[in-house]
Amino acid sequence: MTLSPTQLRKAVAHLEAGDWQAAHEIVQKDEESALFCWAHGIVHIMEGDLPNARYWYREAKCRFPDHPSVAAEIGALKAAAAGTKS
Repeated sequence: MTLSPTQLRKAVAHLEAGDWQAAHEIVQKDEESALFCWAHGIVHIMEGDLPNARYWYREAKCRFPDHPSVAAEIGALKAAAAGTKS
């Protein structure tokens, strides 16, 4: 199922608030969009499940950072989403 940009913004807001569980509820519904897969990877970084995070980064076709920073990843995701017109 492909979710809307509004749903991605909601997921990002949850990530920014530190509520990875609420973000996960949203992002796990879209396994097709690279942006949602990236957000899913960030969820698992926050959760501390790095092997799962790496999987979702591969699905998103994103390089997994050597030293993951949740804030930096959220910022990069938001910038990428802002450049997308879907």
